[in-house]
Amino acid sequence: MTMDTAEYIDALAARATPGRAEQSAAYHKAPRRYLGVANPEINDLVRDWRAGLDVPGRVALADALWRTDIHEARIAAAKLLAQARIRPDEDVWTLIRGWVPEFDAWAIADHACDAGQRRLLADPSRLDTVEQWTTAPDKWIRRAALVMTLPWAKMNTPGADDLARRERILGWAASYVPDRDWFIQKAISWWLRDLSKRDAPRVRAFLDAHGEAMKPFARKDAARLLP
Repeated sequence: MTMDTAEYIDALAARATPGRAEQSAAYHKAPRRYLGVANPEINDLVRDWRAGLDVPGRVALADALWRTDIHEARIAAAKLLAQARIRPDEDVWTLIRGWVPEFDAWAIADHACDAGQRRLLADPSRLDTVEQWTTAPDKWIRRAALVMTLPWAKMNTPGADDLARRERILGWAASYVPDRDWFIQKAISWWLRDLSKRDAPRVRAFLDAHGEAMKPFARKDAARLLP
């Protein structure tokens, strides 16, 4: 299905705040068009769009919006697919993982990863695909492996299978520790900080083993919520 995005881009542009586009471009730094639309405005539009489309329609619109390479359109694309229950969801997952190699800034990446988190929870076997990202040359792809798997840091009562998945992902995080890139170090600390709310001893064990090799800001951030 091919989707004409003109009316959707016009709807986004109509909600722009004067001066915001320039501020967003300076803040996010990625070289693309910015409309200057706040996230709550995007949320309102996406809610209406989603209500009028079936799953194939949402996938087609998300794909078309992403291809425009407009900042707010890419965020809207991700939000269109950020639902826990989507059936069938294989085309949704295929689209999201196809976006990962194009990540080049944190905001769009985080919204896309948020949509991807739900697809991983729906089918954890997809972690096999995510694991391939952990050795990618591009830092944004490597970072996505941790951001998209954050639900396993946030589980309050994980079963045996999810505990095994948690350990698997912590292994990925440990392999990232020698990487000096700020975004990679921040992704490690983000995962550990979220986990510290549920399993403080495991985070302490990670920091005992790897903390000295982490950048100081990341080590401090990871331990910030430890009791």
